[in-house]
Amino acid sequence: MRKKKEIILENVRIEGVAAEGKAIAKVDGTVLFVPFAVPGDIVDVKVTKKKKNYMEGYILRLVTPSPDRLEPFCPHFGICGGCKWQPLPYGMQLQAKQQQVYDQLVRIGHLEIPEISPIIPSDRTVYYRNKLEFTFSNRRWIEAGEDPDSIPENDRCGLGFHVGRFFDKVLDIKECRLQKDPSNAIRLFIKKYAVENGLGFFDIRNHTGFLRNMIVRTNEKGDVMLVMCFYHEDVKARTALLEAVSAEFPQIVSLWYVINGKANDSISDLDCILYKGEDAIYEEMEGLKFKIGPKSFYQTNSPQAYRLYSTAHEYAALTGSETVYDLYTGTGTIAQFVSSSASKVIGIEYVPEAVQDAIVNTRNNGIGNCEFFAGDMKDMLTEKFIAEHGRPDVIILDPPRAGVHQDVIEVILKAAPERIVYVSCNPASQARDLAMLAGKYGITAVRPVDMFPHTHHVENVVRLDRLSPDASSGNGGVAFSE
Repeated sequence: MRKKKEIILENVRIEGVAAEGKAIAKVDGTVLFVPFAVPGDIVDVKVTKKKKNYMEGYILRLVTPSPDRLEPFCPHFGICGGCKWQPLPYGMQLQAKQQQVYDQLVRIGHLEIPEISPIIPSDRTVYYRNKLEFTFSNRRWIEAGEDPDSIPENDRCGLGFHVGRFFDKVLDIKECRLQKDPSNAIRLFIKKYAVENGLGFFDIRNHTGFLRNMIVRTNEKGDVMLVMCFYHEDVKARTALLEAVSAEFPQIVSLWYVINGKANDSISDLDCILYKGEDAIYEEMEGLKFKIGPKSFYQTNSPQAYRLYSTAHEYAALTGSETVYDLYTGTGTIAQFVSSSASKVIGIEYVPEAVQDAIVNTRNNGIGNCEFFAGDMKDMLTEKFIAEHGRPDVIILDPPRAGVHQDVIEVILKAAPERIVYVSCNPASQARDLAMLAGKYGITAVRPVDMFPHTHHVENVVRLDRLSPDASSGNGGVAFSE
């Protein structure tokens, strides 16, 4: 078989930031995408993919760094799959995210929108996450400069994050600056204990081993929840490990374990067993207290969650008399956040445990005007459900990345709320859904929120108002119903 000729492009000037966190350049009229680059860099690039209209490659040599380029703060930068924008100044990150929202809604989605409000920046750009999940691997990623044949057997294991694009490659993390202490110390202690006591690390390809995953959750007060995931039960080994980590870290106020013998890492359909301590940790926001269990969904940047929900609350424009439907409610955070300004709030969520947390939260917060229901959204939100619980005046949507099912969109259109507030972690699927609502609703406000500094991910909040019959029938104008 004939070997493809290697393509090396020299002295390429990086021109801007593109989608999915890559940088962009043009070489002889062809677009080139390069990760880990900063506008203004001059680089030599090795091409890994060449198509008719574009190329992809990686930096072979940084010839002249951009004057804007920053030194990455993480020792694992470039190998770990996260925080790819570390060399990019934070202001440039925000500009790129603002542009991403515009491109998805206007340039690609062809939607008519007002001027986008400035993105809300995160006060914290490091140590901002309240949840991290780490993976055990019996064959860690071998870094450049290491001789695989000379690595001792007890140094071949890893506990950390997946390497970008490789499901079976795990980078052993020495320090992560996404979650505050004692997250790093707990991970390092558990790895050391496991190696010293001969506990088997998971073989991701062959599905063997004992230690599989661990989840660390923290709150603003400094409380810690640890969830240990084992591939199979070994009472003696499990108990000894949990006792050791509990004794070492009194900050762990909620200690859980899961036995996961499935083909995937998800624990959403598995029983979490409380080993020691409280059954949850709690976060507070604007006088409200929220229970967070091992499987609860809660925004991973707590201070920014407040700003995100405040924007949604503002866009809902509640007067106190409205019936509000909060779809994809999770643990009912947004529902309770807006409840004081509404007559009644109905929350619907797929995960039953999250709904149970939402019910507990409302009781703990003394809120009497919220009801929560568990089930698949497209099965739950029906005309019959709306007839039973009342037509919504306002609907708040906060769906997963895939967006809203078309059946749900159709029911929303039939319910005809006065306003819709759409909170999204994926402007691309959001633009698709907004297009399906466009015949009956006009977009009246847009505001991005940066929840994840040093990544290309961005949250976006959109307000839609119901068009008057004349406007929605295509007679022109931007008239809205009163």
